[in-house]
Amino acid sequence: MRLKAWKRWTEWPLMALSVMFLVAYSWEILAGTHILLCETVINAIWIMFVVDYAVSLWLAEDRWRWFTRNLFALATIALPMLRPLRLLRLLTVLHVLNRTSGMAVRGRIAVYAFGAVGMLMYVGALAVYSVERGEPGTTIDGFGTALWWAFVTVTTVGYGDVSPVTFQGKLIAVALMFAGIALIGIVTATLASWIVDQVSFEAHRRETEGRKAGEMRAAAVTDSPVDSAEELRALREQVRELTASVASLREELASRDR
Repeated sequence: MRLKAWKRWTEWPLMALSVMFLVAYSWEILAGTHILLCETVINAIWIMFVVDYAVSLWLAEDRWRWFTRNLFALATIALPMLRPLRLLRLLTVLHVLNRTSGMAVRGRIAVYAFGAVGMLMYVGALAVYSVERGEPGTTIDGFGTALWWAFVTVTTVGYGDVSPVTFQGKLIAVALMFAGIALIGIVTATLASWIVDQVSFEAHRRETEGRKAGEMRAAAVTDSPVDSAEELRALREQVRELTASVASLREELASRDR
């Protein structure tokens, strides 16, 4: 309970800190001014994230279980470029995805996946631009080029026209490659799940329609006592008329014989 209360009170402040980190990091790389102020903001935010992680771990009832289930929170502390990914929690306000249970799950997965990859592309472009800028033989000489390289890397196209030359840049490239592979897997699984649901829905619809048609035919035969009584009465009248005709014919034959 204490951990839930702490998370409830710190969720929005941590999101605000994530925005501040993204702004400070972007300003430091792109503008190149107020470096000391940006570094101070980044370091202060890092300390706040460390405090939040330590307090959450201390308040958890089962600390080891909480630790194993919150490795992403640890990654946001160890790797500063992952801190903006906390902004993905803002996407939970998209209630428009809650139309059906299946669509809600797939919608959230798609939004989180594309949101995470898009933010990783932006932060990865910033990071690779910061380490590649000014290096001899580099082809990433601007943020636009870095953003193009990040997009090509995440989509696993890999034209090869732009590539990092530093060790840090290559590590960033590996991270973006894994993100792209994960995105392709999520898109494929989501599409396959949607197709299976559509096939199941169509089969269920046809089965339901067939069952209803059978029930209607059975009702037409068994659930019409008035019609059945009328048919029985008409049949009896026909039998009486036929009996009278036979009797009349017998009398006529008998009179002829006499």
